[in-house]
Amino acid sequence: MSSSAEPAARALDQLTYDEWPSTLRALFDGTALTSKAGFTASLITCDAGGHLRTSLLGIGELYAPDSRSIAFALWPSSRAARTLTSSSGDPRRLRAQAALTFVHEEAFHQVQLAVEPLRSDEAGAGCGLALFAASIEAGEAQRVGYARLTGGITFELAGTVPERQSVFSRWERQVDALREAANRRSLEGD
Repeated sequence: MSSSAEPAARALDQLTYDEWPSTLRALFDGTALTSKAGFTASLITCDAGGHLRTSLLGIGELYAPDSRSIAFALWPSSRAARTLTSSSGDPRRLRAQAALTFVHEEAFHQVQLAVEPLRSDEAGAGCGLALFAASIEAGEAQRVGYARLTGGITFELAGTVPERQSVFSRWERQVDALREAANRRSLEGD
Protein backbone atom coordinates (compact mmCIF):
# COMPACT_ATOMS: atom_id res chain seq x y z
CA MET A 1 0.00 0.00 0.00
CA SER A 2 1.41 3.37 -0.90
CA SER A 3 0.43 6.72 0.45
CA SER A 4 -0.01 9.90 -1.50
CA ALA A 5 3.02 11.29 0.37
CA GLU A 6 5.32 8.65 -1.13
CA PRO A 7 5.93 10.46 -4.46
CA ALA A 8 6.85 13.63 -2.57
CA ALA A 9 9.29 11.71 -0.38
CA ARG A 10 11.01 10.32 -3.46
CA ALA A 11 10.97 13.55 -5.43
CA LEU A 12 14.15 15.25 -6.47
CA ASP A 13 14.46 18.70 -4.94
CA GLN A 14 16.57 20.75 -7.31
CA LEU A 15 17.74 24.34 -7.01
CA THR A 16 19.55 26.14 -9.81
CA TYR A 17 21.54 29.31 -9.27
CA ASP A 18 23.87 31.68 -11.08
CA GLU A 19 25.12 33.30 -7.91
CA TRP A 20 26.05 31.88 -4.54
CA PRO A 21 23.13 31.34 -2.17
CA SER A 22 23.84 33.12 1.13
CA THR A 23 24.85 29.92 2.97
CA LEU A 24 27.47 29.13 0.31
CA ARG A 25 28.71 32.71 0.22
CA ALA A 26 29.25 32.41 3.99
CA LEU A 27 31.03 29.07 3.53
CA PHE A 28 33.49 30.60 1.04
CA ASP A 29 33.93 33.99 2.76
CA GLY A 30 37.49 33.27 3.93
CA THR A 31 36.66 33.58 7.63
CA ALA A 32 36.49 31.12 10.53
CA LEU A 33 38.63 28.60 8.67
CA THR A 34 39.18 26.42 11.73
CA SER A 35 35.43 25.85 12.09
CA LYS A 36 35.20 24.87 8.40
CA ALA A 37 38.18 22.50 8.45
CA GLY A 38 37.40 19.18 6.82
CA PHE A 39 35.27 20.67 4.03
CA THR A 40 36.42 19.42 0.64
CA ALA A 41 35.35 20.40 -2.85
CA SER A 42 36.24 18.53 -6.01
CA LEU A 43 37.44 20.63 -8.95
CA ILE A 44 36.97 18.76 -12.22
CA THR A 45 38.87 19.83 -15.32
CA CYS A 46 39.27 18.33 -18.78
CA ASP A 47 42.79 18.15 -20.22
CA ALA A 48 43.77 18.48 -23.88
CA GLY A 49 43.46 14.71 -24.32
CA GLY A 50 39.85 14.76 -23.12
CA HIS A 51 40.65 13.13 -19.78
CA LEU A 52 38.71 14.36 -16.77
CA ARG A 53 40.94 15.24 -13.83
CA THR A 54 39.91 15.87 -10.23
CA SER A 55 41.67 18.09 -7.70
CA LEU A 56 40.51 18.23 -4.11
CA LEU A 57 40.38 21.69 -2.54
CA GLY A 58 40.04 22.50 1.13
CA ILE A 59 38.39 25.57 2.58
CA GLY A 60 41.77 27.31 2.76
CA GLU A 61 42.05 27.21 -1.03
CA LEU A 62 38.67 28.74 -1.88
CA TYR A 63 37.40 32.31 -1.57
CA ALA A 64 34.24 33.93 -2.98
CA PRO A 65 34.99 37.64 -3.48
CA ASP A 66 31.41 38.31 -4.57
CA SER A 67 28.14 36.52 -5.23
CA ARG A 68 28.99 35.40 -8.78
CA SER A 69 32.57 34.19 -8.59
CA ILE A 70 35.10 32.10 -6.73
CA ALA A 71 38.86 32.35 -6.53
CA PHE A 72 40.89 29.25 -5.83
CA ALA A 73 44.48 28.16 -5.37
CA LEU A 74 46.22 25.09 -6.79
CA TRP A 75 49.73 23.77 -6.59
CA PRO A 76 51.45 25.20 -9.72
CA SER A 77 52.74 21.77 -10.77
CA SER A 78 49.33 20.10 -10.54
CA ARG A 79 47.66 18.76 -13.68
CA ALA A 80 44.65 20.99 -13.02
CA ALA A 81 46.77 24.14 -12.81
CA ARG A 82 48.59 23.25 -16.02
CA THR A 83 45.31 22.42 -17.78
CA LEU A 84 43.58 25.63 -16.68
CA THR A 85 46.59 27.74 -17.59
CA SER A 86 47.13 26.16 -21.01
CA SER A 87 43.47 26.02 -22.09
CA SER A 88 42.85 29.64 -21.15
CA GLY A 89 45.82 30.56 -23.37
CA ASP A 90 44.11 28.93 -26.37
CA PRO A 91 43.06 31.79 -28.68
CA ARG A 92 39.85 29.90 -29.52
CA ARG A 93 38.89 29.71 -25.83
CA LEU A 94 39.04 32.84 -23.74
CA ARG A 95 38.36 30.95 -20.52
CA ALA A 96 38.84 27.38 -19.39
CA GLN A 97 35.87 25.35 -18.19
CA ALA A 98 35.72 23.48 -14.89
CA ALA A 99 33.17 22.16 -12.44
CA LEU A 100 33.27 22.49 -8.67
CA THR A 101 31.34 19.77 -6.80
CA PHE A 102 30.73 19.39 -3.08
CA VAL A 103 28.20 18.45 -0.42
CA HIS A 104 26.78 21.17 1.83
CA GLU A 105 23.70 21.19 4.04
CA GLU A 106 22.55 17.75 2.86
CA ALA A 107 22.63 18.74 -0.83
CA PHE A 108 24.98 17.82 -3.67
CA HIS A 109 26.21 20.94 -5.49
CA GLN A 110 27.71 21.11 -8.96
CA VAL A 111 28.83 24.53 -10.17
CA GLN A 112 29.92 25.07 -13.77
CA LEU A 113 32.75 27.62 -13.93
CA ALA A 114 34.52 29.76 -16.51
CA VAL A 115 38.09 30.01 -15.21
CA GLU A 116 40.96 32.42 -15.82
CA PRO A 117 44.41 32.30 -14.26
CA LEU A 118 45.25 35.39 -12.25
CA ARG A 119 48.33 37.17 -13.53
CA SER A 120 51.48 36.68 -11.50
CA ASP A 121 51.38 40.35 -10.41
CA GLU A 122 47.91 39.63 -9.01
CA ALA A 123 49.24 36.79 -6.89
CA GLY A 124 49.38 38.99 -3.80
CA ALA A 125 51.55 37.86 -0.94
CA GLY A 126 53.32 35.20 -2.98
CA CYS A 127 51.72 32.17 -1.35
CA GLY A 128 53.55 29.93 -3.82
CA LEU A 129 50.35 28.67 -5.41
CA ALA A 130 48.75 29.22 -8.81
CA LEU A 131 45.71 31.45 -8.33
CA PHE A 132 42.57 31.39 -10.48
CA ALA A 133 39.37 33.42 -10.70
CA ALA A 134 36.18 31.78 -11.91
CA SER A 135 32.72 33.05 -12.77
CA ILE A 136 29.67 30.95 -12.05
CA GLU A 137 27.99 29.92 -15.29
CA ALA A 138 25.40 27.69 -13.63
CA GLY A 139 25.02 26.08 -10.24
CA GLU A 140 22.76 23.27 -9.19
CA ALA A 141 21.92 21.77 -5.81
CA GLN A 142 20.10 18.44 -5.54
CA ARG A 143 18.59 16.47 -2.68
CA VAL A 144 15.95 13.78 -2.37
CA GLY A 145 13.30 13.32 0.28
CA TYR A 146 14.11 9.69 1.01
CA ALA A 147 17.80 10.14 1.91
CA ARG A 148 20.10 12.72 3.45
CA LEU A 149 23.63 13.39 2.31
CA THR A 150 25.59 13.41 5.53
CA GLY A 151 28.92 14.25 4.00
CA GLY A 152 30.98 14.36 0.88
CA ILE A 153 34.72 13.98 0.79
CA THR A 154 35.97 15.20 4.15
CA PHE A 155 39.27 15.10 5.95
CA GLU A 156 40.79 15.53 9.36
CA LEU A 157 44.08 17.34 9.89
CA ALA A 158 46.83 15.06 11.20
CA GLY A 159 49.77 15.88 13.39
CA THR A 160 50.33 17.75 16.60
CA VAL A 161 48.45 20.87 17.65
CA PRO A 162 51.32 23.13 16.44
CA GLU A 163 51.41 21.27 13.10
CA ARG A 164 47.65 21.70 12.66
CA GLN A 165 47.94 25.38 13.63
CA SER A 166 50.63 25.73 10.96
CA VAL A 167 48.11 24.47 8.39
CA PHE A 168 45.51 27.01 9.54
CA SER A 169 48.12 29.79 9.33
CA ARG A 170 49.02 28.71 5.79
CA TRP A 171 45.34 28.64 4.84
CA GLU A 172 44.88 32.16 6.18
CA ARG A 173 47.84 33.36 4.07
CA GLN A 174 46.42 31.57 1.01
CA VAL A 175 42.94 33.07 1.46
CA ASP A 176 44.54 36.50 2.03
CA ALA A 177 46.42 36.09 -1.28
CA LEU A 178 43.19 35.04 -3.03
CA ARG A 179 41.31 37.97 -1.48
CA GLU A 180 44.02 40.46 -2.50
CA ALA A 181 44.24 39.10 -6.06
CA ALA A 182 40.46 38.97 -6.51
CA ASN A 183 40.05 42.51 -5.15
CA ARG A 184 42.80 43.85 -7.43
CA ARG A 185 41.17 42.13 -10.41
CA SER A 186 37.80 43.61 -9.46
CA LEU A 187 39.24 47.12 -9.17
CA GLU A 188 40.84 46.79 -12.60
CA GLY A 189 37.48 45.77 -14.07
CA ASP A 190 38.56 42.29 -15.21
